[in-house]
Amino acid sequence: MSSRPAAGGGRWVEVDPGRVARWVEGFTDRHGPPTTTVQEYGLLLTAPDDATAELHTPPGASASADVPGFVASATAARRIGLLLARKGAVAVGVADGADLVVSKVDTRYVQGRTAAGGWSQQRFARRRDNQAKAALGDAAELAVRLLLPEAGTLSTLVCGGDRRAVDTVLTDRRLAPLAALRAPRLLDVPEPRHAVLVAAVAAARSVHILVR
Repeated sequence: MSSRPAAGGGRWVEVDPGRVARWVEGFTDRHGPPTTTVQEYGLLLTAPDDATAELHTPPGASASADVPGFVASATAARRIGLLLARKGAVAVGVADGADLVVSKVDTRYVQGRTAAGGWSQQRFARRRDNQAKAALGDAAELAVRLLLPEAGTLSTLVCGGDRRAVDTVLTDRRLAPLAALRAPRLLDVPEPRHAVLVAAVAAARSVHILVR
């Protein structure tokens, strides 16, 4: 479980789906038995002392009307597509439940920024842009080869890394079926590697709870 401050007050807590029921029990012990209200994002728990907990349905899970249903939906095995992109690296995968069953990582050299000025800097920038475009083109091809055939079996596509890079990959018309499955959640991940892809499975399945 991890926690971070939330804009506007309170904090975000990320909880493994299998621990949500225990987390709600702890919330109840601290604040009293809450009332449950169905919201667009999931469930809102409101305690007698006015403390609240927003349980956000994880990507690919179905909506539910109560906590037991929410837990059952969050913990249910489902196939999730993963697309992580950042600079010259991309990782794609398919998770069946908590297991990564399809994976591929590809890297392509993209030069870093330079402090040089004048024509040299302009030539360097053009070269870097061309390298980045080529890398994202390779990323799209990888997604076409490995993710697109799985599109019909996926409940959602969870992306991570650099939003602009991910957006660029998914503009490929061939990937329209995957783009239609894209979840709002964007995983904050370092440069994609196999270990990062494995960790992304748990991050994609985790339940985000806003506590105030």
